Order: sequence, then structure tokens, then C-alpha cells
Amino acid sequence: MATTKIYVVYYSLHGHVETMAREVQRGVNAVEGVEATLWQVPETLPSIILQKVKAPTKADDVPEIRPEQLVEADGFLFGFPSRFGVMAAQFKAFFDATHEIWEKQALAGKPAGIFWSTGFHGGGQELTALTAVTQLAHHGMIFVPLGYTFGSGMFEMSEVKGGSSYGSGTFAADGSRQPTEIELQQAFYQGKYVAQFAKKLKS
Repeated sequence: MATTKIYVVYYSLHGHVETMAREVQRGVNAVEGVEATLWQVPETLPSIILQKVKAPTKADDVPEIRPEQLVEADGFLFGFPSRFGVMAAQFKAFFDATHEIWEKQALAGKPAGIFWSTGFHGGGQELTALTAVTQLAHHGMIFVPLGYTFGSGMFEMSEVKGGSSYGSGTFAADGSRQPTEIELQQAFYQGKYVAQFAKKLKS
């Protein structure tokens, strides 16, 4: 049986989404016959701004993706920080550049999940995913939400936890908070869940 290819495509300014992306990748790779590749979208901020916001250096082991490379994958997991309840402009710019493959509907029928990072509770833990679905819909992709399949982890109330039925998520707060164990567990689970769905779809 041919390998099912999943592209984990993300944008991360301060590293929170990158941490989630690597755990999502681990989850995908835990499914036999499925292979995950990490990609990051191009940065659009000038270096002087990145210095002012104290953004760390981008991961040198994760290549930048070009829009036309999306057609190579059987499924996707897209990750980004929230900006006022929608995906960060860098990721939107990437989607805006996919017009040529949109014209061909080259991604139609391919499954995709979404994960994210927000600052605080009102930062868009559900809205960021909900507004991102429009990008998938125009390409004809199949949105794969988690629902409540993560089990008891979905009902955790003893600690602050990101994520929702739309996908996995984390809170960055002022930037000092890092993804917690349960948030990383949900990211791993999401990778595995979407990988299983994509594998079934391909077969």
C-alpha cells in the first residue's frame, strides 16, 4: 500500500505553534503507513520588527513551503497563531498565493485539520478555527474536526487548557507560557486522528 503523505504546515512567531506542530507530526507518524512532513510558511515581517518583538530564529530544520507543493500531499494539518480571532496574516498571505491550485481545485477532497495558539481566553480558541474553515471550503478540502473524541481531556477543568472540538490549541499568554502536557497530548492525538482519516480516505 502506498504511503499516505500528510503535510504539517505552520507559522510560528514565538515558537508556541512550532512546538505544537512537532507534536502533531509525532502523532501523524505514529500511524503505520502514514508519513508527516513539517513545513513553515514564509515570514512577511521585516527583520527589524522581528527583532523588536524578540522573535526567536526560525527553525532551520523546517523548510519553507511553496503553494504548488501542497498538491503533493494526501492531507494536511495547518497551524498558526490567532490575530483578533483569525489566522495570522503570514498564513493568510500564503493561502492568498494558492490561487493557481484553487483554479484547478487541485486540493478538493483532501482532508485537513487546524491547530492554533492564542494569547488569552478571549483570543479566539474556537473563532480562529471557525474563520479558517473558509480557506478550506474554497479549495474543496474536507475539514476534520476533533469533536469530543479526545475523551476526558476535552472536559479538563482543573487547569487552563487550549483547544476545542475544532482542533488542538494552546495559550501563549504574554509569550512566557508554553504548551502544557495535556495540550501536547491533544496535539499528538489530533495528528494521529487526522492521519487515520486520511489513510482511510486514500485507501
